[in-house]
Amino acid sequence: MNRLAVIVPAYNEEQSITEVVSEILAMAAKRNVNLSVVVVNDCSSDRTGEMASRLSCKVLNLPINLGIGGAVQTGFKYAFESGFDMALQLDGDGQHPSEMIPEMIAFMESGKMDVVIGSRFLEKEGFQSSRVRRTGIRFFRFLNRALTGVDVKDTTSGFRLLNRRALEVVNDYYPDEYPEPEALVLYARRGLRLGEMPVIMRERQGGVSSINNRKAVYYMFKVTLGVIFTRIRT
Repeated sequence: MNRLAVIVPAYNEEQSITEVVSEILAMAAKRNVNLSVVVVNDCSSDRTGEMASRLSCKVLNLPINLGIGGAVQTGFKYAFESGFDMALQLDGDGQHPSEMIPEMIAFMESGKMDVVIGSRFLEKEGFQSSRVRRTGIRFFRFLNRALTGVDVKDTTSGFRLLNRRALEVVNDYYPDEYPEPEALVLYARRGLRLGEMPVIMRERQGGVSSINNRKAVYYMFKVTLGVIFTRIRT
């Protein structure tokens, strides 16, 4: 049976981290999934690290705040160097449904894919994000398709499953700060096979998003440059 590392990047998620980890472990026991939970505490200023340390998971405490890209790559590096066959990124705010993990694994194996993305927009059920964010996501979908020829509807989804081949790529390099749209270009340019499947996401269960409407324009500008530079670099 393949070994799966569930990477949970967490910054100030004391309100949700216990429920997130407990839900993953309960699902694994019920569905007989061979997994380990890895919480990457991104130098939280609240009790995230303390609360995670009481749970049945591996906790990686970063000495400085690296942002979402650095935290996720820390988890990916740990999974790759520890010999895991797959790694799944799952946010620490409770938005991502852990009960979909077995389906994502089956979807990856049935289609011989390297990366599977859990999408909110294939069936348009559950939490769909704000109108401003949906506009940005549509823009990144167009940009990604123009640069790579690969059409991914939910370009900013952080609910992603990577196999060993993909882990080798992100172990070497992974975008920082707002990595999800940029990483799609990286995967496509490295010849990885991408798949997208529908999931029903929830609103965040605690904490505050780092991206609000006021920061949306800056976010789109910065990520656009990152996506273009990744295309040139690779």
